[in-house]
Amino acid sequence: MAITIAAEPPLQDDIRALIGELNETLLALTPPEFCFHMTAEQMATPATTLFVARDDGQVVACGALHRHGDGVAEVKRMYTRSSHRGQGIGGLIVERIEALAREEGFSRLVLETGDRHPAAWAVYERAGFTRCGPVLDYPDSKWSVFYEKNLIAAPAAA
Repeated sequence: MAITIAAEPPLQDDIRALIGELNETLLALTPPEFCFHMTAEQMATPATTLFVARDDGQVVACGALHRHGDGVAEVKRMYTRSSHRGQGIGGLIVERIEALAREEGFSRLVLETGDRHPAAWAVYERAGFTRCGPVLDYPDSKWSVFYEKNLIAAPAAA
């Protein structure tokens, strides 16, 4: 296994296929009105950077940084193909997303995920995210779980 992770443009056929798998997976677990998808076209803007994991050139996972105002960035479109789950690839992508957010000066990372995604919760919690109330303009619903991570270190106690 030779996993590489890099920022890539989303308008590639193999990435579109991965995004299609992600959408199918989400729609099997969550009502459509509570699936907050971004299309490849929506990700192909300066506001979003898509990280793609490849195994010997084959797309196996993705995740994106989506920039908002007021120092807030969002983790979006996290997905790992079933063939590669449990290998820490999602965590590596989250690390890349967080590193870029820090480099660009964001103070907070947030995300919305589904209520039936315990594997995703584990990835976020291992990365230091904590559960919180609704973020950005997402509705509060039983279908959503929200996380946040402060990217600014607390001042040392005097």
